[in-house]
Amino acid sequence: MTKAAPRTGGIPGRRSLRPLAAVLAATAVSLTGTRVSAIALPWFVLVTTGSATQTGLVAFCEMTPYVVVKALTGPLVDRVGPRVVSWTTDSLSAVAAGLVPLLYALDLLPFWLLLALVAVIGAVRGPGDLAKEIMVPEAAERSAVPLERATGISGVTERLASTVGPAAGGALVALLGPQAGLVVNAACFALGSVIIGLALPRGMGHAAECPAPPEGGKEPGYWRRFGEGFTFLRGEPLLLTIIVTVGITNLLDAAFMTVLVPVWAKESGGGPAAIGLISSVAGITAVLGSLVAAAVAHRLRRRLVFFAGFLIVGAPRFLVLASGAPMWAVLVVFAVGGFGGGFLNPILGAISFERVPRQLLGRVRALGDSLAWAGIPLGGLLAGAAVASFGLVPVLVAGGAAYFLTTSLAGLRPEWREMDRLRGAGRAPYEEASVAGGPSTSPHADGPVRPDAGHGATAGAREKEMPRSGP
Repeated sequence: MTKAAPRTGGIPGRRSLRPLAAVLAATAVSLTGTRVSAIALPWFVLVTTGSATQTGLVAFCEMTPYVVVKALTGPLVDRVGPRVVSWTTDSLSAVAAGLVPLLYALDLLPFWLLLALVAVIGAVRGPGDLAKEIMVPEAAERSAVPLERATGISGVTERLASTVGPAAGGALVALLGPQAGLVVNAACFALGSVIIGLALPRGMGHAAECPAPPEGGKEPGYWRRFGEGFTFLRGEPLLLTIIVTVGITNLLDAAFMTVLVPVWAKESGGGPAAIGLISSVAGITAVLGSLVAAAVAHRLRRRLVFFAGFLIVGAPRFLVLASGAPMWAVLVVFAVGGFGGGFLNPILGAISFERVPRQLLGRVRALGDSLAWAGIPLGGLLAGAAVASFGLVPVLVAGGAAYFLTTSLAGLRPEWREMDRLRGAGRAPYEEASVAGGPSTSPHADGPVRPDAGHGATAGAREKEMPRSGP
């Protein structure tokens, strides 16, 4: 009897990069569309309403459903399989995103309907992003690529999307208006759905096999599956500490990108082209940082790189805008910060993937991501109200100070030592792990972190991964 071929690409004796390439391509196009929309949508609201508060409200209505639905759909993704969830949600996102410019052109888009459509986009994008994230380990395995290198390449992909998206978004909005950027967003979601549906190897992205229930017993239900993910995460001090840290920085990143930067661009006279320029410069250097991380991250001390990256990518961006510095100085600060941020998500993503059993990956990452992103819906809302009350410069200074204190004080926690001490230890297979009794001692963020992974996030907000940083 012949043995089954190893899951490295589906062809015995031959390495194929198709699984990893397909997942990364789908991620790239959907994130590119999201980054275009991240410029087009706030600018659309700002120029049509003239209100920073309403601009923040739109961001709130997108990210609140994103966080809540993503947290609740982890068990569904694990049970149904990430492939089906990914192409289905991308299709729905394409329809909802396409309706915004269409209805506006027909003069049928009141503000309440815009909020509703944005909420739908956020609600379906959450599980769609989650599904693509958790296919990375399987794609790496099938492509015979080391996990830490695969997460590094994934970080490069995200950074490229964060570079191309803002550049394209800024140019489209400046030349053709924000509606053109929203059309591109819808087209990118549609293309991502096609890639996942047709380009992935047959048999990939299906539900992971779980232990058979006891004889006569029933398969675990939704809440039992949800509880298993929560129990596992509760027993991981390092992951919980990462989640809290990334959660605060994600809130600040969301406030920065969705409200503070657009208001700065409007008041300084730079307009959407300035937003696209600074985002693209940061994205290019972040790509370089992610490439370096993919090549050498396995040799670096994770803890040192993590906090150095946050120190560089965090507070300086707020302070340089508050100082009224010339554009060349702003670009230098964003370029240096982007390079430092490029190291974050690859390292944090590897931590998550190596610590969480494959069968629990959807549930644990859904909970971790959602908790880390819980402040993002409030970021734009609070920033809009703060700018209306105190003005732009005081809010930028306060945001930079909060960023610095968060990432500096967090480094004093003892859990961070596990980033290097337990490096590469990995988790036992699900069948051998005691989930019901609590996880065995063994710790994501991509954020930033990723984080995204999200800035995600490695993070910055582009949304940091286990938790990802960045909106």
